Amino acid sequence: MGLMTVWVRRLLVANIVIFFLAQPGSPLFGALSFYPPAVVVRPWTIVTYMFLHGGVGHLVFNMIGLFFFGPRLEERLGSTGFLWLYFLSGIGGAAFQALFATAAPMVGASGAVYGVLLGFALYWPRERIYIWGILPVEAWLLATLLVFGSLYAGVNPGAGSRTAHFAHLGGLAFAFAFIKWWDWKRGSAKRSFQKRMRVDAIPTGVVSDRMALARWKGISTGSLHELNREEVERLLAKANSGGTSSLTASERQFLDRMAKT
Repeated sequence: MGLMTVWVRRLLVANIVIFFLAQPGSPLFGALSFYPPAVVVRPWTIVTYMFLHGGVGHLVFNMIGLFFFGPRLEERLGSTGFLWLYFLSGIGGAAFQALFATAAPMVGASGAVYGVLLGFALYWPRERIYIWGILPVEAWLLATLLVFGSLYAGVNPGAGSRTAHFAHLGGLAFAFAFIKWWDWKRGSAKRSFQKRMRVDAIPTGVVSDRMALARWKGISTGSLHELNREEVERLLAKANSGGTSSLTASERQFLDRMAKT
């Protein structure tokens, strides 16, 4: 797990604060809970239900998942992408609950957290996760078990009728769709950028190379994320020792992007 990120921290705080403000059985808890038959008159509940929990154990389980898997995913997707993933997964959980368990009310961040876990597994499938701190399971296998476990429990009410298993499936499904769309969008933008910035279109020559190097040296590394900062420093060291011609086209483009931030 990396350092705590901005939105993971804010979501953790929001869930904990709202847990104490809206206890089960209170009028506020009822007003914010998601109940499919009432969604037309209470549409806000497709979002607010994510911040309610039925007990301390319910809250702790979800927050542990967000705490361990969220920061690295937020670093990968950026704040905007991470928030889209989180809330779409939660909304997907509400959608599946409404479709397949229409009479059951629901609270909890499980759908959103399951989406975060799936996103983690898609990007780092071989990462080992230690269940109960002792049992190592690779992320792809854990995500697979969650899918089939939720599906089985959802179609067999006796396997856990008080748990919104279809909401888990909705979170997983929406997260998968979003990640695929997000990667396709980023890949499309990258391909378009590379098409415009062909290697033969990159200016060469002593003057242009000196100008480029001077511009790159002016990058304010202190404001960059740790990973970007390390990459900038590595590439500048490479350019200083081997000249700008030693950089590949993609490396030059990376430095150019960092110089504009």
